[in-house]
Amino acid sequence: MQGDILIINENHRKAAQQALPLFLDKIKASKNIFAITVAGESGAGKSEIAASIAEELDKNNITNFIFQQDDYFIHPPKTNSQIRLNDISQVGISEVNLEMLDNEIQMAKDGQTFFEKPLVIFEKNRIDRETVFLEDTKVLIAEGTYTTSLNNVDLRIFIDRDYHDTKASRLERNRERQDYYLEQILLIEHDIISKHKDLADIIITKEFDAIKP
Repeated sequence: MQGDILIINENHRKAAQQALPLFLDKIKASKNIFAITVAGESGAGKSEIAASIAEELDKNNITNFIFQQDDYFIHPPKTNSQIRLNDISQVGISEVNLEMLDNEIQMAKDGQTFFEKPLVIFEKNRIDRETVFLEDTKVLIAEGTYTTSLNNVDLRIFIDRDYHDTKASRLERNRERQDYYLEQILLIEHDIISKHKDLADIIITKEFDAIKP
């Protein structure tokens, strides 16, 4: 998503440094592109930990590409917020075209080296298209709230921090007004996302340690 601001700190780097050794051998053993997901609640640090894992992969000379779930929302951010405001029952997985993201990951795993994907322009409240080139890419990272539910991936990472734990991070990011209505949205998302923890291959704890469940 164009306009997204990452605030990467030592906790995110710590999580990535602990996580990568848990699946590095699987990456090296894979004959095809290896796809992972980084999921969790709003403000959990998904984008930052995904970027930190990418940094660790770079140090190991492993080429990678990050898919952001935010690019696959059906409506651009401000429009989606208004739809939620009009009807809070719209909050959930149906807001995101996960099928498209899943299909594009599979296309890459099948050997397609370039294709067009959506790109959200946050400030302009618009969804454009961009061409991605994945030649020689070894690892795909899909990060976002609901990415654990993707099918065409090899490993799932879940950040075990709920909307109470993430309040400080959300205030620092300052993307949304922190009010009662947002708390209701976060509660709905929590009810959905918390169930995904059981699907994870690696858990990032509240202390940003990476462990196998």
